[in-house]
Amino acid sequence: MDNSNSKSTGLKIALGILLALFLGTGFYTSKLYNEKKENEATLIREKEQVMADLSTMAKQYDVAIGENEVANEKLLGARERIQGLMDSLKLSQNSVNSLWRYKKKFLALQEEMDVIMAENDQLKVENSLLASTLDSTNVQLAERTVFTDSLLVQNTQLAEVVENAAVLQTTDLKGFGVIERSSGKLIPTERARRSDKIRVCYTVAKNRLVGAGDKELYVQVLDPKNNVLGANEQVQFDETVLNYSLISKFNYENRNLNICEFVGPNDKFEKGRYVVNVFNNKELISSSEFTLK
Repeated sequence: MDNSNSKSTGLKIALGILLALFLGTGFYTSKLYNEKKENEATLIREKEQVMADLSTMAKQYDVAIGENEVANEKLLGARERIQGLMDSLKLSQNSVNSLWRYKKKFLALQEEMDVIMAENDQLKVENSLLASTLDSTNVQLAERTVFTDSLLVQNTQLAEVVENAAVLQTTDLKGFGVIERSSGKLIPTERARRSDKIRVCYTVAKNRLVGAGDKELYVQVLDPKNNVLGANEQVQFDETVLNYSLISKFNYENRNLNICEFVGPNDKFEKGRYVVNVFNNKELISSSEFTLK
């Protein structure tokens, strides 16, 4: 009798242990399942956040690209890399390692965007500064010279803009006859027979892309018969030969600089229209005319 009771008690204990283990296993399994679901939900949210950040970044590039007539290669390349990462992220597994890799790539693209956008903003400022130094005549001339070339190139090759745009320009070019008194006093005149010299004045426009130092421009004054007044010497640039009246030399200090030069007659000044041109090497950068009666 005692032996039967003992076996019954042992069986009950074993069953209780098995039940406890079953319940514990079920609870643990349920807990793991819930944690898995929570982790998956968290990964999905973080994945969606990375996708949203990439989409925002892509829109910023779209705006920057749309503001440029000539699309910048750096902007286009970065935009393509973002799109490629977005396409890959859509197909990726929802794992911690996978998401971490995409976050690292996103952070690298973010740093790249900061650099490219800063360069793009600086380029806009430089373009604005360059444009402000040109008058309407200068714009027409510059469209056929290095400035136009640099303007077209700067949005496709940011590194070249400084080299191409670092040229001096002039504004407010004027020429007129003057009477020179023995005291040195100069009196403007429109009379050809009373003019002792022709005074040429212009302003070298500030261009912070041009280094300070000694500079020179060629001044050419043509009389009514198209003769070159003054020194009438020649300088050759490749296949181009330029006859000039004088070389205007000055020290440029990265600010607007007013300059006046004098040109004498070959014999005497004739009545009629005179033309004044200023050249930076072989490039015509300013032109003006006046009349002596």
